[in-house]
Amino acid sequence: MNNESLKLKVAEYTAKVEKASAKFPERKNIEYNRLYTPLDLEGMDYERDLGLPGSYPFTRGVQPTMYRGRFWTMRMYAGFSTAEESNKRYRYLLSSGSTGLSCAFDLPTQIGYDSDDAISEGEVGKVGVAIDSLADMEILFDQIDLGKVSTSMTINAPASVLLAMYIAVAEKNGISPDKLNGTIQNDILKEYAARGTYIFPPKPSMRLITNIFEYCSKNVPNWNTISISGYHIREAGSTAAQEIAFTIADGIAYCEAAIKAGLNVDDFAGRLSFFWNAHNNVLEEVAKFRASRRVWAKVMKERFGATNPKSWMLRVHTQTAGSMLTAQQPENNIVRVALQTAAAVMGGTQSLHTNSKDEALALPTEDSVRVALRTQQIVAYESGLADVVDPLAGSYYVEAMTNEIEADAWKYIQKIDDIGGAVVAIEEGYIQREIQDSAYKWQKEVENNDRVIVGVNKFQIEEKPVEGLLRVDASVGELQKKKLADLRAKRDNAAVKAALAKLEAACGDEEINLMPVIMEAVKTYATLGEICGVMRKVFGEYQAHATL
Repeated sequence: MNNESLKLKVAEYTAKVEKASAKFPERKNIEYNRLYTPLDLEGMDYERDLGLPGSYPFTRGVQPTMYRGRFWTMRMYAGFSTAEESNKRYRYLLSSGSTGLSCAFDLPTQIGYDSDDAISEGEVGKVGVAIDSLADMEILFDQIDLGKVSTSMTINAPASVLLAMYIAVAEKNGISPDKLNGTIQNDILKEYAARGTYIFPPKPSMRLITNIFEYCSKNVPNWNTISISGYHIREAGSTAAQEIAFTIADGIAYCEAAIKAGLNVDDFAGRLSFFWNAHNNVLEEVAKFRASRRVWAKVMKERFGATNPKSWMLRVHTQTAGSMLTAQQPENNIVRVALQTAAAVMGGTQSLHTNSKDEALALPTEDSVRVALRTQQIVAYESGLADVVDPLAGSYYVEAMTNEIEADAWKYIQKIDDIGGAVVAIEEGYIQREIQDSAYKWQKEVENNDRVIVGVNKFQIEEKPVEGLLRVDASVGELQKKKLADLRAKRDNAAVKAALAKLEAACGDEEINLMPVIMEAVKTYATLGEICGVMRKVFGEYQAHATL
Protein backbone atom coordinates (compact mmCIF):
# COMPACT_ATOMS: atom_id res chain seq x y z
CA MET A 1 0.00 0.00 0.00
CA ASN A 2 1.42 3.39 -0.98
CA ASN A 3 1.26 6.42 1.31
CA GLU A 4 -1.68 8.04 -0.52
CA SER A 5 -3.79 4.90 -0.15
CA LEU A 6 -2.76 4.62 3.49
CA LYS A 7 -3.75 8.24 4.12
CA LEU A 8 -7.24 7.50 2.78
CA LYS A 9 -7.52 4.38 4.95
CA VAL A 10 -6.41 6.33 8.04
CA ALA A 11 -8.92 9.10 7.26
CA GLU A 12 -11.72 6.51 6.99
CA TYR A 13 -10.61 4.92 10.26
CA THR A 14 -10.49 8.32 12.00
CA ALA A 15 -13.99 9.23 10.89
CA LYS A 16 -15.31 5.87 12.05
CA VAL A 17 -13.58 6.16 15.44
CA GLU A 18 -14.76 9.72 16.05
CA LYS A 19 -18.32 8.67 15.31
CA ALA A 20 -17.99 5.82 17.80
CA SER A 21 -16.41 8.17 20.33
CA ALA A 22 -19.67 10.08 20.62
CA LYS A 23 -21.08 7.02 22.37
CA PHE A 24 -17.89 5.89 24.11
CA PRO A 25 -15.72 8.99 24.69
CA GLU A 26 -12.00 8.43 24.81
CA ARG A 27 -10.07 9.17 27.98
CA LYS A 28 -8.87 12.75 28.36
CA ASN A 29 -5.27 13.94 28.64
CA ILE A 30 -3.71 11.17 26.57
CA GLU A 31 -0.71 12.93 25.07
CA TYR A 32 -0.18 10.73 22.02
CA ASN A 33 -2.04 9.88 18.84
CA ARG A 34 -4.49 6.99 19.04
CA LEU A 35 -2.83 5.29 16.06
CA TYR A 36 0.65 5.21 14.54
CA THR A 37 1.38 4.04 11.00
CA PRO A 38 4.22 4.28 8.46
CA LEU A 39 2.96 7.83 7.80
CA ASP A 40 4.47 8.83 11.14
CA LEU A 41 7.90 7.63 10.00
CA GLU A 42 8.11 9.44 6.66
CA GLY A 43 11.67 10.52 5.91
CA MET A 44 13.19 8.09 8.38
CA ASP A 45 16.35 6.39 7.15
CA TYR A 46 17.31 3.09 8.77
CA GLU A 47 21.08 3.41 8.52
CA ARG A 48 21.15 7.11 9.48
CA ASP A 49 18.57 7.04 12.27
CA LEU A 50 18.79 3.50 13.67
CA GLY A 51 21.77 1.52 12.48
CA LEU A 52 22.68 -1.83 13.96
CA PRO A 53 23.17 -2.51 17.67
CA GLY A 54 26.67 -1.51 18.76
CA SER A 55 27.05 0.89 15.83
CA TYR A 56 26.59 4.65 15.38
CA PRO A 57 24.21 6.31 16.24
CA PHE A 58 23.59 3.55 18.85
CA THR A 59 19.80 4.00 18.83
CA ARG A 60 19.49 0.23 19.09
CA GLY A 61 22.01 -0.20 21.92
CA VAL A 62 25.70 0.25 22.67
CA GLN A 63 26.62 -3.46 22.48
CA PRO A 64 26.12 -5.70 19.43
CA THR A 65 24.51 -8.54 21.39
CA MET A 66 23.29 -6.61 24.46
CA TYR A 67 21.92 -9.04 27.07
CA ARG A 68 22.33 -12.22 25.02
CA GLY A 69 25.97 -12.26 26.11
CA ARG A 70 25.75 -10.72 29.58
CA PHE A 71 22.88 -9.27 31.59
CA TRP A 72 22.95 -5.71 32.81
CA THR A 73 24.67 -5.12 36.15
CA MET A 74 22.09 -5.66 38.89
CA ARG A 75 23.23 -2.89 41.18
CA MET A 76 21.16 -2.43 44.34
CA TYR A 77 21.39 1.02 45.94
CA ALA A 78 21.97 0.72 49.68
CA GLY A 79 23.46 2.47 52.65
CA PHE A 80 22.17 3.40 56.09
CA SER A 81 23.27 3.91 59.66
CA THR A 82 26.93 3.03 60.23
CA ALA A 83 29.57 1.54 57.99
CA GLU A 84 29.23 -1.70 59.96
CA GLU A 85 25.48 -2.00 59.28
CA SER A 86 25.81 -1.08 55.61
CA ASN A 87 28.62 -3.59 55.15
CA LYS A 88 26.24 -6.32 56.37
CA ARG A 89 23.62 -5.20 53.82
CA TYR A 90 26.19 -5.14 50.99
CA ARG A 91 27.36 -8.67 51.76
CA TYR A 92 23.72 -9.80 51.97
CA LEU A 93 22.99 -8.30 48.53
CA LEU A 94 26.06 -9.91 46.97
CA SER A 95 25.12 -13.28 48.45
CA SER A 96 21.58 -12.85 47.02
CA GLY A 97 22.84 -12.42 43.45
CA SER A 98 23.48 -8.69 43.12
CA THR A 99 26.34 -8.12 40.68
CA GLY A 100 27.27 -4.60 41.75
CA LEU A 101 27.05 -2.30 44.74
CA SER A 102 25.58 1.19 44.79
CA CYS A 103 26.41 3.29 47.85
CA ALA A 104 23.97 5.71 49.44
CA PHE A 105 25.57 8.27 51.76
CA ASP A 106 23.85 10.20 54.51
CA LEU A 107 23.12 13.90 54.12
CA PRO A 108 26.08 15.20 56.18
CA THR A 109 28.45 13.13 54.03
CA GLN A 110 26.81 14.40 50.84
CA ILE A 111 27.47 18.02 51.81
CA GLY A 112 30.91 17.51 53.34
CA TYR A 113 30.33 17.63 57.09
CA ASP A 114 31.55 15.26 59.78
CA SER A 115 29.02 13.47 61.98
CA ASP A 116 30.07 15.51 65.03
CA ASP A 117 29.45 18.86 63.32
CA ALA A 118 26.50 20.73 64.82
CA ILE A 119 24.87 20.97 61.40
CA SER A 120 24.76 17.13 61.20
CA GLU A 121 22.64 16.71 64.33
CA GLY A 122 19.66 14.44 63.68
CA GLU A 123 20.74 13.47 60.16
CA VAL A 124 23.58 11.03 60.78
CA GLY A 125 22.98 7.70 59.04
CA LYS A 126 19.35 8.53 58.20
CA VAL A 127 19.22 8.49 54.38
CA GLY A 128 22.50 6.68 53.80
CA VAL A 129 25.67 5.55 55.47
CA ALA A 130 27.80 7.99 57.48
CA ILE A 131 31.39 8.15 56.18
CA ASP A 132 33.65 10.48 58.16
CA SER A 133 37.10 9.14 57.30
CA LEU A 134 39.12 6.42 55.64
CA ALA A 135 38.49 4.33 58.77
CA ASP A 136 34.75 4.22 58.00
CA MET A 137 35.43 3.37 54.35
CA GLU A 138 37.65 0.47 55.43
CA ILE A 139 34.78 -0.92 57.51
CA LEU A 140 32.22 -0.30 54.75
CA PHE A 141 34.05 -2.60 52.31
CA ASP A 142 35.39 -5.13 54.80
CA GLN A 143 35.45 -8.68 53.33
CA ILE A 144 34.43 -7.34 49.89
CA ASP A 145 36.90 -7.87 47.03
CA LEU A 146 37.09 -4.47 45.32
CA GLY A 147 39.02 -6.05 42.47
CA LYS A 148 35.96 -8.13 41.53
CA VAL A 149 32.94 -6.03 42.48
CA SER A 150 31.73 -2.98 40.55
CA THR A 151 30.85 -0.12 42.90
CA SER A 152 28.80 2.97 42.22
CA MET A 153 28.88 5.86 44.69
CA THR A 154 26.09 8.43 44.67
CA ILE A 155 28.21 11.37 45.74
CA ASN A 156 28.68 14.72 44.08
CA ALA A 157 30.18 17.79 45.78
CA PRO A 158 32.73 15.76 47.84
CA ALA A 159 33.13 13.05 45.15
CA SER A 160 36.90 13.58 44.96
CA VAL A 161 37.27 12.80 48.69
CA LEU A 162 35.11 9.66 48.66
CA LEU A 163 36.84 8.38 45.52
CA ALA A 164 40.22 8.95 47.20
CA MET A 165 39.03 6.95 50.21
CA TYR A 166 37.85 4.10 47.96
CA ILE A 167 41.19 3.96 46.12
CA ALA A 168 43.05 4.02 49.45
CA VAL A 169 41.00 1.09 50.79
CA ALA A 170 41.76 -0.90 47.65
CA GLU A 171 45.47 -0.17 47.90
CA LYS A 172 45.51 -1.25 51.57
CA ASN A 173 44.07 -4.58 50.39
CA GLY A 174 46.66 -5.01 47.65
CA ILE A 175 44.42 -3.96 44.75
CA SER A 176 45.97 -1.42 42.40
CA PRO A 177 43.78 1.46 41.10
CA ASP A 178 43.93 0.18 37.51
CA LYS A 179 42.00 -2.92 38.63
CA LEU A 180 39.05 -0.94 40.05
CA ASN A 181 35.67 -0.81 38.31
CA GLY A 182 32.83 1.49 39.22
CA THR A 183 31.32 4.94 39.00
CA ILE A 184 31.10 8.13 41.01
CA GLN A 185 28.11 10.32 40.29
CA ASN A 186 30.22 13.50 40.47
CA ASP A 187 27.52 15.55 38.68
CA ILE A 188 27.33 18.93 40.37
CA LEU A 189 25.31 20.78 37.74
CA LYS A 190 22.17 18.75 38.40
CA GLU A 191 22.63 19.52 42.12
CA TYR A 192 22.31 23.22 41.36
CA ALA A 193 19.33 22.57 39.07
CA ALA A 194 17.29 19.91 40.81
CA ARG A 195 18.64 18.35 43.99
CA GLY A 196 20.55 20.74 46.26
CA THR A 197 23.51 18.85 47.78
CA TYR A 198 26.12 21.27 46.47
CA ILE A 199 28.97 22.85 48.44
CA PHE A 200 31.20 25.03 46.26
CA PRO A 201 30.39 27.53 43.49
CA PRO A 202 30.36 26.28 39.88
CA LYS A 203 33.90 27.27 38.86
CA PRO A 204 35.82 25.35 41.57
CA SER A 205 33.30 22.52 41.34
CA MET A 206 34.04 22.15 37.63
CA ARG A 207 37.75 22.22 38.43
CA LEU A 208 37.35 19.30 40.85
CA ILE A 209 35.42 17.34 38.22
CA THR A 210 37.99 17.87 35.47
CA ASN A 211 40.78 17.06 37.95
CA ILE A 212 39.07 13.70 38.52
CA PHE A 213 38.78 13.14 34.74
CA GLU A 214 42.51 13.73 34.31
CA TYR A 215 43.62 11.73 37.36
CA CYS A 216 41.49 8.70 36.54
CA SER A 217 42.43 8.64 32.85
CA LYS A 218 46.02 8.05 33.98
CA ASN A 219 45.57 6.07 37.21
CA VAL A 220 42.09 4.49 37.36
CA PRO A 221 41.36 3.83 33.67
CA ASN A 222 38.38 1.50 34.18
CA TRP A 223 36.53 3.92 36.46
CA ASN A 224 33.53 5.89 35.19
CA THR A 225 34.48 9.38 36.31
CA ILE A 226 31.01 10.88 36.19
CA SER A 227 27.42 9.70 36.02
CA ILE A 228 25.66 12.60 34.37
CA SER A 229 22.30 12.40 36.03
CA GLY A 230 18.87 12.89 34.58
CA TYR A 231 17.38 10.79 37.36
CA HIS A 232 17.06 13.63 39.86
CA ILE A 233 15.88 16.03 37.16
CA ARG A 234 13.02 13.62 36.43
CA GLU A 235 12.35 13.10 40.14
CA ALA A 236 12.01 16.89 40.47
CA GLY A 237 9.22 16.83 37.88
CA SER A 238 10.68 17.10 34.37
CA THR A 239 9.26 15.44 31.28
CA ALA A 240 11.10 12.64 29.47
CA ALA A 241 12.41 15.05 26.81
CA GLN A 242 13.56 17.54 29.45
CA GLU A 243 15.31 14.76 31.36
CA ILE A 244 17.59 13.88 28.46
CA ALA A 245 17.94 17.45 27.15
CA PHE A 246 19.01 19.05 30.43
CA THR A 247 21.26 16.11 31.26
CA ILE A 248 23.00 16.09 27.90
CA ALA A 249 23.38 19.88 28.15
CA ASP A 250 25.20 19.24 31.44
CA GLY A 251 27.33 16.66 29.67
CA ILE A 252 28.25 19.20 27.02
CA ALA A 253 29.32 21.62 29.77
CA TYR A 254 31.56 18.97 31.39
CA CYS A 255 33.19 18.16 28.05
CA GLU A 256 33.80 21.84 27.33
CA ALA A 257 35.35 22.33 30.78
CA ALA A 258 37.62 19.31 30.34
CA ILE A 259 38.77 20.41 26.89
CA LYS A 260 39.39 23.92 28.20
CA ALA A 261 41.53 22.35 30.95
CA GLY A 262 43.71 20.79 28.24
CA LEU A 263 42.27 17.28 27.99
CA ASN A 264 41.69 15.50 24.68
CA VAL A 265 38.05 14.51 24.25
CA ASP A 266 38.87 10.88 23.40
CA ASP A 267 41.00 10.59 26.55
CA PHE A 268 38.00 11.02 28.87
CA ALA A 269 34.76 10.69 26.89
CA GLY A 270 34.78 6.90 26.94
CA ARG A 271 34.52 6.93 30.76
CA LEU A 272 31.53 9.28 30.92
CA SER A 273 28.30 7.57 31.89
CA PHE A 274 24.69 8.65 32.35
CA PHE A 275 21.96 7.98 34.90
CA TRP A 276 18.35 7.75 33.74
CA ASN A 277 15.05 7.43 35.52
CA ALA A 278 12.70 4.58 34.55
CA HIS A 279 9.25 6.14 34.85
CA ASN A 280 5.77 4.64 34.57
CA ASN A 281 4.96 5.17 30.88
CA VAL A 282 6.73 2.08 29.59
CA LEU A 283 6.83 2.77 25.86
CA GLU A 284 7.68 6.45 26.28
CA GLU A 285 10.58 5.41 28.49
CA VAL A 286 11.86 2.94 25.90
CA ALA A 287 11.75 5.73 23.30
CA LYS A 288 13.58 8.07 25.71
CA PHE A 289 16.47 5.64 26.15
CA ARG A 290 16.78 5.16 22.39
CA ALA A 291 16.57 8.89 21.63
CA SER A 292 19.17 9.76 24.28
CA ARG A 293 21.78 7.47 22.72
CA ARG A 294 21.22 9.04 19.31
CA VAL A 295 21.48 12.60 20.63
CA TRP A 296 24.70 11.92 22.57
CA ALA A 297 26.33 10.13 19.63
CA LYS A 298 25.69 13.15 17.43
CA VAL A 299 26.93 15.57 20.08
CA MET A 300 30.19 13.72 20.57
CA LYS A 301 30.91 13.04 16.90
CA GLU A 302 29.67 16.24 15.30
CA ARG A 303 30.11 18.86 18.03
CA PHE A 304 33.27 17.67 19.77
CA GLY A 305 34.91 15.79 16.91
CA ALA A 306 35.48 12.63 18.96
CA THR A 307 36.91 9.90 16.75
CA ASN A 308 36.87 6.88 19.08
CA PRO A 309 33.52 5.03 18.78
CA LYS A 310 33.58 4.49 22.56
CA SER A 311 33.38 8.26 22.95
CA TRP A 312 30.11 8.28 21.01
CA MET A 313 28.39 5.71 23.24
CA LEU A 314 25.90 6.82 25.87
CA ARG A 315 26.25 4.16 28.57
CA VAL A 316 23.57 4.39 31.21
CA HIS A 317 22.73 3.25 34.72
CA THR A 318 19.03 3.32 35.52
CA GLN A 319 17.01 3.52 38.69
CA THR A 320 13.29 2.97 38.88
CA ALA A 321 11.28 6.08 39.74
CA GLY A 322 11.23 6.81 43.45
CA SER A 323 8.78 9.66 42.91
CA MET A 324 6.25 7.21 41.49
CA LEU A 325 6.17 5.07 44.64
CA THR A 326 3.14 5.60 46.85
CA ALA A 327 2.80 5.37 50.61
CA GLN A 328 -0.78 4.25 50.01
CA GLN A 329 -1.11 0.51 49.26
CA PRO A 330 2.67 0.05 49.06
CA GLU A 331 2.31 -3.48 47.64
CA ASN A 332 1.22 -1.80 44.39
CA ASN A 333 4.77 -0.45 44.11
CA ILE A 334 5.99 -3.95 43.25
CA VAL A 335 3.94 -3.78 40.05
CA ARG A 336 5.15 -0.27 39.26
CA VAL A 337 8.77 -1.28 39.71
CA ALA A 338 8.28 -4.36 37.52
CA LEU A 339 6.93 -2.19 34.69
CA GLN A 340 9.74 0.32 35.11
CA THR A 341 12.25 -2.54 35.07
CA ALA A 342 10.79 -3.80 31.80
CA ALA A 343 11.08 -0.30 30.32
CA ALA A 344 14.75 0.01 31.30
CA VAL A 345 15.60 -3.42 29.90
CA MET A 346 13.75 -2.88 26.61
CA GLY A 347 15.41 0.54 26.46
CA GLY A 348 18.88 -0.99 26.73
CA THR A 349 20.30 0.04 30.11
CA GLN A 350 23.80 -1.10 31.18
CA SER A 351 22.99 -1.38 34.89
CA LEU A 352 19.86 -1.11 36.98
CA HIS A 353 18.70 -0.48 40.53
CA THR A 354 15.14 -1.40 41.42
CA ASN A 355 13.46 0.48 44.27
CA SER A 356 11.74 -1.43 47.05
CA LYS A 357 8.03 -1.32 47.78
CA ASP A 358 8.40 0.45 51.15
CA GLU A 359 10.67 3.31 50.08
CA ALA A 360 7.86 5.86 50.08
CA LEU A 361 7.69 5.26 53.82
CA ALA A 362 11.22 4.45 55.01
CA LEU A 363 14.51 2.86 54.06
CA PRO A 364 13.83 -0.63 52.71
CA THR A 365 13.90 -3.77 54.80
CA GLU A 366 15.93 -6.82 53.74
CA ASP A 367 12.75 -8.60 52.63
CA SER A 368 11.60 -5.77 50.39
CA VAL A 369 15.10 -5.34 48.93
CA ARG A 370 15.11 -9.03 48.05
CA VAL A 371 11.79 -8.65 46.19
CA ALA A 372 13.21 -5.66 44.29
CA LEU A 373 16.30 -7.65 43.28
CA ARG A 374 14.20 -10.66 42.35
CA THR A 375 12.18 -8.37 40.06
CA GLN A 376 15.31 -7.79 37.98
CA GLN A 377 16.19 -11.48 38.03
CA ILE A 378 12.69 -12.52 36.88
CA VAL A 379 12.82 -10.02 34.01
CA ALA A 380 16.30 -11.27 33.10
CA TYR A 381 15.66 -15.01 33.25
CA GLU A 382 11.93 -15.50 32.74
CA SER A 383 10.37 -12.66 30.71
CA GLY A 384 12.15 -13.08 27.38
CA LEU A 385 12.75 -9.32 27.21
CA ALA A 386 16.51 -9.85 27.40
CA ASP A 387 16.60 -12.42 24.61
CA VAL A 388 16.40 -10.00 21.67
CA VAL A 389 18.33 -6.79 21.05
CA ASP A 390 16.06 -3.70 20.96
CA PRO A 391 12.83 -5.76 20.77
CA LEU A 392 10.54 -2.81 20.03
CA ALA A 393 12.48 -1.48 17.03
CA GLY A 394 10.18 -1.02 14.06
CA SER A 395 7.13 -0.27 16.18
CA TYR A 396 5.48 2.69 14.48
CA TYR A 397 4.67 4.18 17.86
CA VAL A 398 8.08 3.63 19.48
CA GLU A 399 10.00 4.87 16.46
CA ALA A 400 7.76 7.94 16.11
CA MET A 401 8.07 8.66 19.85
CA THR A 402 11.87 8.22 19.67
CA ASN A 403 11.97 10.82 16.89
CA GLU A 404 9.64 13.18 18.76
CA ILE A 405 11.59 13.03 22.02
CA GLU A 406 14.85 13.56 20.14
CA ALA A 407 13.41 16.60 18.34
CA ASP A 408 12.11 18.10 21.59
CA ALA A 409 15.47 17.49 23.27
CA TRP A 410 17.36 19.27 20.50
CA LYS A 411 15.08 22.30 20.90
CA TYR A 412 15.95 22.53 24.60
CA ILE A 413 19.67 22.02 23.93
CA GLN A 414 19.61 24.80 21.33
CA LYS A 415 17.81 27.10 23.79
CA ILE A 416 20.47 26.37 26.45
CA ASP A 417 23.23 27.03 23.90
CA ASP A 418 21.59 30.36 23.07
CA ILE A 419 21.53 31.28 26.77
CA GLY A 420 25.24 30.52 27.07
CA GLY A 421 25.40 26.87 28.11
CA ALA A 422 24.16 24.78 31.03
CA VAL A 423 26.06 26.68 33.74
CA VAL A 424 24.60 30.03 32.68
CA ALA A 425 21.15 28.48 32.16
CA ILE A 426 21.25 27.17 35.73
CA GLU A 427 22.58 30.45 37.13
CA GLU A 428 19.74 32.31 35.40
CA GLY A 429 17.18 29.77 36.64
CA TYR A 430 15.99 28.69 33.19
CA ILE A 431 16.36 24.94 33.73
CA GLN A 432 14.88 25.12 37.24
CA ARG A 433 11.82 27.02 35.97
CA GLU A 434 11.19 24.52 33.19
CA ILE A 435 11.34 21.62 35.63
CA GLN A 436 9.08 23.42 38.13
CA ASP A 437 6.51 24.18 35.42
CA SER A 438 6.37 20.53 34.36
CA ALA A 439 6.09 19.37 37.97
CA TYR A 440 3.24 21.83 38.60
CA LYS A 441 1.38 20.63 35.50
CA TRP A 442 1.70 16.98 36.62
CA GLN A 443 0.51 17.74 40.15
CA LYS A 444 -2.50 19.71 38.92
CA GLU A 445 -3.50 16.78 36.71
CA VAL A 446 -3.35 14.46 39.72
CA GLU A 447 -5.33 16.84 41.93
CA ASN A 448 -7.96 17.32 39.21
CA ASN A 449 -8.18 13.53 38.71
CA ASP A 450 -7.09 13.96 35.09
CA ARG A 451 -4.13 11.70 35.87
CA VAL A 452 -4.94 8.57 37.88
CA ILE A 453 -2.53 7.34 40.54
CA VAL A 454 -3.91 4.01 41.73
CA GLY A 455 -4.55 4.05 45.47
CA VAL A 456 -3.99 7.82 45.71
CA ASN A 457 -6.76 9.56 43.78
CA LYS A 458 -8.67 6.45 42.67
CA PHE A 459 -9.21 2.92 44.03
CA GLN A 460 -8.46 4.00 47.61
CA ILE A 461 -9.03 1.69 50.56
CA GLU A 462 -8.97 2.01 54.33
CA GLU A 463 -5.49 1.00 55.46
CA LYS A 464 -3.82 0.15 58.73
CA PRO A 465 -0.43 1.72 59.48
CA VAL A 466 2.38 -0.24 57.83
CA GLU A 467 4.38 -2.31 60.30
CA GLY A 468 7.96 -3.59 60.28
CA LEU A 469 9.56 -0.55 58.64
CA LEU A 470 13.30 -0.01 58.96
CA ARG A 471 14.16 2.79 61.38
CA VAL A 472 17.63 4.25 61.97
CA ASP A 473 18.19 4.77 65.68
CA ALA A 474 19.29 8.22 66.90
CA SER A 475 22.16 6.54 68.75
CA VAL A 476 23.98 6.24 65.40
CA GLY A 477 24.97 9.90 65.67
CA GLU A 478 26.47 9.39 69.12
CA LEU A 479 28.36 6.32 67.95
CA GLN A 480 29.86 8.23 65.02
CA LYS A 481 30.91 11.06 67.35
CA LYS A 482 32.73 8.57 69.57
CA LYS A 483 34.45 6.99 66.57
CA LEU A 484 35.64 10.42 65.46
CA ALA A 485 36.96 11.30 68.90
CA ASP A 486 38.88 8.01 69.05
CA LEU A 487 40.25 8.57 65.54
CA ARG A 488 41.53 12.06 66.33
CA ALA A 489 43.19 10.76 69.49
CA LYS A 490 45.02 7.93 67.71
CA ARG A 491 46.06 9.40 64.34
CA ASP A 492 49.21 11.42 63.60
CA ASN A 493 47.70 14.90 63.92
CA ALA A 494 50.92 16.60 62.80
CA ALA A 495 50.70 14.67 59.53
CA VAL A 496 47.03 15.63 59.19
CA LYS A 497 47.83 19.30 59.76
CA ALA A 498 50.62 19.23 57.17
CA ALA A 499 48.43 17.48 54.60
CA LEU A 500 45.58 19.97 55.07
CA ALA A 501 48.01 22.90 54.76
CA LYS A 502 49.31 21.41 51.49
CA LEU A 503 45.73 21.04 50.25
CA GLU A 504 44.93 24.67 51.10
CA ALA A 505 47.94 25.87 49.13
CA ALA A 506 47.05 23.61 46.18
CA CYS A 507 43.47 24.89 46.11
CA GLY A 508 44.86 28.37 45.50
CA ASP A 509 46.82 27.26 42.42
CA GLU A 510 44.53 26.32 39.54
CA GLU A 511 47.36 24.57 37.71
CA ILE A 512 47.55 21.84 40.38
CA ASN A 513 45.43 18.70 40.09
CA LEU A 514 43.87 18.32 43.53
CA MET A 515 43.28 14.56 43.45
CA PRO A 516 46.81 13.49 44.51
CA VAL A 517 46.77 16.11 47.29
CA ILE A 518 43.37 14.90 48.52
CA MET A 519 44.70 11.32 48.40
CA GLU A 520 47.56 12.32 50.71
CA ALA A 521 45.17 13.93 53.18
CA VAL A 522 42.82 10.93 53.17
CA LYS A 523 45.68 8.55 53.94
CA THR A 524 46.58 10.55 57.08
CA TYR A 525 42.97 9.94 58.23
CA ALA A 526 42.02 13.57 57.81
CA THR A 527 38.22 13.58 57.97
CA LEU A 528 35.78 14.42 55.22
CA GLY A 529 34.70 17.54 57.11
CA GLU A 530 38.29 18.71 57.59
CA ILE A 531 39.14 18.26 53.91
CA CYS A 532 35.93 19.91 52.67
CA GLY A 533 36.40 22.64 55.30
CA VAL A 534 39.73 23.58 53.73
CA MET A 535 38.13 23.73 50.29
CA ARG A 536 35.22 25.78 51.65
CA LYS A 537 37.74 28.24 53.09
CA VAL A 538 39.43 28.72 49.71
CA PHE A 539 36.53 28.26 47.27
CA GLY A 540 33.59 29.63 49.28
CA GLU A 541 30.08 28.18 49.26
CA TYR A 542 27.41 28.36 46.60
CA GLN A 543 24.24 30.29 47.38
CA ALA A 544 21.19 29.37 45.32
CA HIS A 545 19.24 32.11 43.58
CA ALA A 546 15.46 32.44 43.50
CA THR A 547 13.94 31.15 40.26
CA LEU A 548 10.54 32.83 40.39
